[in-house]
Amino acid sequence: MSDIHLGSSVFNDSHEREKRLVHWLDSIKDEAKALYLLGDIFDFWFEYKQVVPRGFTRFLGKLGELSDAGVEIHYFIGNHDIWVYDYLPQEIGLILHKEPFVTEIAGKIFYLAHGDGQGDYSFAFKLIRRIFYNRICQFLFYLIHPDLGIKLGHIWADHSRRKELAHPVPYLGEEKEHLVIYAKSYIKMHPETDYLIFGHRHILLDLMLTPKNQIMILGDWLQHFSYAVFDGKELILEKLEI
Repeated sequence: MSDIHLGSSVFNDSHEREKRLVHWLDSIKDEAKALYLLGDIFDFWFEYKQVVPRGFTRFLGKLGELSDAGVEIHYFIGNHDIWVYDYLPQEIGLILHKEPFVTEIAGKIFYLAHGDGQGDYSFAFKLIRRIFYNRICQFLFYLIHPDLGIKLGHIWADHSRRKELAHPVPYLGEEKEHLVIYAKSYIKMHPETDYLIFGHRHILLDLMLTPKNQIMILGDWLQHFSYAVFDGKELILEKLEI
């Protein structure tokens, strides 16, 4: 699953979405072997050495419960929660991924990524990404008092969310969708890959690129409440029954 954006003030039901998410996590705890969170789980997250953002206690507690029960939890940073460092791995035991991750599950090869660094090579995107990942910029932001720094982060996140809501970008088709173009290029070099799974775009996409290679874009938990399930044989895109 991806793009839950917990804490977003643009959507007034953040607490309700968190409760719905926790209920869903509780429903899978006895059968899930692994959980993959593909980025933008929080609308904004920045860890200071002694301070973490307030809230999300139900969600974090449930992740801790699943981890303690032996469920492997993989957390991928997105473009809204780049600044996840060691707090969640230490407290919950989750596995943090800052780059795309390739893994084999039940004999199938998976390529997993948030999707913000794949296929979009525009100047604006590369500039923002370079600033956000720059260690000096991160340190300068760290010097800001948490009350102000986290507030500024949420202002930026809200601006981004309102812009996306005002001008949503639908699925652009195989020839223009950045992640599909990237996936096609990737499988030329790695044809053994069975599944390529992304978040980021907030659209639902389940597409066979070849008889073997399948791309999936997971939607979000703002409007779609969607997720993918792999049962050892096939990958299925599902939506939470509301």
